[in-house]
Amino acid sequence: MALRFSKMHGAGNDFVLIDLRDGQPAPDAALARAIGDRHTGVGFDQLLTIEASDRPDCVALYRIWNSDGSQAQQCGNGARCVAAWLVRDGAAVPPNFRLDSPAGVISVECLADGRFALDMGRPEFAPGKVPFSESIEHARYQRTFDGKPVIFGVVSMGNPHALIVVDDIARAPVAELGPALQAADFFPESINVGFAQIVSPGEIHLRVHERGAGETLACGSGACAAVAVLVRQGRVDRHVDVHLPGGTLVIDWPDDTAQVRMAGPATFVFEGEWLA
Repeated sequence: MALRFSKMHGAGNDFVLIDLRDGQPAPDAALARAIGDRHTGVGFDQLLTIEASDRPDCVALYRIWNSDGSQAQQCGNGARCVAAWLVRDGAAVPPNFRLDSPAGVISVECLADGRFALDMGRPEFAPGKVPFSESIEHARYQRTFDGKPVIFGVVSMGNPHALIVVDDIARAPVAELGPALQAADFFPESINVGFAQIVSPGEIHLRVHERGAGETLACGSGACAAVAVLVRQGRVDRHVDVHLPGGTLVIDWPDDTAQVRMAGPATFVFEGEWLA
């Protein structure tokens, strides 16, 4: 049976979107891995299912699978792609609507320049909320890997993030420290690991090693997490351009009680059918 899909990306973070609003069953981990294989499948960082929501104030529910078949709680770039898909479908009417997600309700604004702005929720810094097995909340933590100290901040944006500040983003040890932190027992649900180079109070470069997907060209929740951590550490302003390998996201966090707002593109690539 053919499974229709749309291939999209948000700042290079690429997705396969499947419409399940008619009640079709969601893919299992094996199918997600098969479709996600970049050699024998379609290839994606995450697979997104669009489903009917039980919430009357939401246009639809989306769920998220990583390329290794595991499920994720949030995906900011993916949420923008879901929003663009639903606008094209006619199910969502600009300029404002809401989406249901595993991390809660997401408010969407369709911007005049074709980008989408999303309220991504309030950052949670308490270690238990991340979760992170530290008893006392701090802006910075230190652990030792291969005999070297590593300093990082942690936050939950509906999914867990750690952030390491580096001097040179091109030389950041993403492939080494990313998996090391993700496998550490003090992150019981693993962690998305960001590496940030601060250019100025309003501009950073960022690379993210995502749990279940590896390093991606962009990570929306990672960009929000990076700004939240750096604001809390007093290193950046509350309006920051975040340059990722695949493009730039604009992050605003007006004050500590506000939601983090992310703006960026959503691009259609092609339509296809998966012949299972």
